[in-house]
Amino acid sequence: MILIISGTNRPNSITLKVATLYQELLAQRGQASEILDLQDLPLDFASPTLYKSELYSQEFLSLRRRVAQAAKMVFVVPEYNCSYPGVLKAFIDGLEYPEALRRKKGALVGLSTGGQGGNIALSHLTDVLHYCGMHVLAQKPRFPHIHKHMQEGQFTNPLYKQLLEEQIEELLVF
Repeated sequence: MILIISGTNRPNSITLKVATLYQELLAQRGQASEILDLQDLPLDFASPTLYKSELYSQEFLSLRRRVAQAAKMVFVVPEYNCSYPGVLKAFIDGLEYPEALRRKKGALVGLSTGGQGGNIALSHLTDVLHYCGMHVLAQKPRFPHIHKHMQEGQFTNPLYKQLLEEQIEELLVF
């Protein structure tokens, strides 16, 4: 099973729409997947309880279990202030270290409303995931000006869909 992580907790995000599109493309290939939406994080997860596992809420423990059970993960990551969202970093910090990500396979997709497509955000996240022991697929599609290239949950730019499909093909054999 592939776990697709929508890398923001922003309501009505384009990130979740791209994660859903990714899931649809996986289903077309007969590949099972689930979306982990960071909007589902409990409101208090980033309180000091993040550093005391005995105080974790059942909701947060459930999300951690989903990560632990996944063999492969896809991170759909928006660019926030020239990096990836802090909520994603806090979520990663709350995972069991190093077991949660070690030796697992990961793929990254970058989004931005600007012209870089999340390039620096993906670089930062790659560094963190490597530190956690995850093997990250080299192919990392980036989608600049994403807000101009999505309509009704689909890409309007055919190149964007092609890049996602190419990454999926690589992920399935990774």
